Amino acid sequence: MHYYQFHIGDYKSHTHHLSLLEDLAYRRLLDFYFLHEKPIKHRDVARQIGMREHEEDVMTVLNEFFISTEDGFVSPRADKEIKQYKEFAEAGKRGAAKRWGTPPNGEAISPPNATPIATINHKPLTTNHKPIYKDTKVSLSAEGLPTCPHQDILLLYKKHLPHLTQPRVWEGNRQVVLKSRWIQAAKPSNYSPEGYKTKEDGLKWWDSFFGYIANDSSLANGFKTKDRTWLPDLEWITNATNFAKIIDGKYAK
Repeated sequence: MHYYQFHIGDYKSHTHHLSLLEDLAYRRLLDFYFLHEKPIKHRDVARQIGMREHEEDVMTVLNEFFISTEDGFVSPRADKEIKQYKEFAEAGKRGAAKRWGTPPNGEAISPPNATPIATINHKPLTTNHKPIYKDTKVSLSAEGLPTCPHQDILLLYKKHLPHLTQPRVWEGNRQVVLKSRWIQAAKPSNYSPEGYKTKEDGLKWWDSFFGYIANDSSLANGFKTKDRTWLPDLEWITNATNFAKIIDGKYAK
């Protein structure tokens, strides 16, 4: 796993007694555990997490927060989150395959007609800050459908495609376009037979959609030409024409 939820309050309540080095060791051990998704071997683990001179602190944390087994130190709580993550990812992948289908083998994939936003030697600008969001009043609506949850969709986009440019501002026409796609995707169609009627089901749909782009399309890695690399962003993805091409499998691997 390259991502896991971090509950600050829960963590603080269980680790307030740790020294600075023990706290650092625990954070690094958690990152190591989630990244490799397997028991931690005692041998050389301090060096592997960059704390070779503080092995005693590392072992103190291992013995307190992890369980020693024949295979190594394990974390039942982390194992539960890893299992849930894998089950969710697999369900999303099956749903994406069912919803989007696969294009014929050998179909040529060409870069979309858009102005490149990054050179081959530079990655596009990204930010860890939340986008500035203003709830612009728009006239689009769909009877019985919840209001488009812009912030939640932005978080799902960041969850699956964190390496792509993240919007710093999400207002005006960007809101209008995304709301159009929210309404469009909710309607039953060939690519989404059931559509969605609730916010929860809608977010599951968009989670699957971004998961499809990240794992089963060529868009996640962009397109390289002679002297530059093109990568999409959320504004490009939610454009009506591009949105339809993605759904049609134009950019499927």
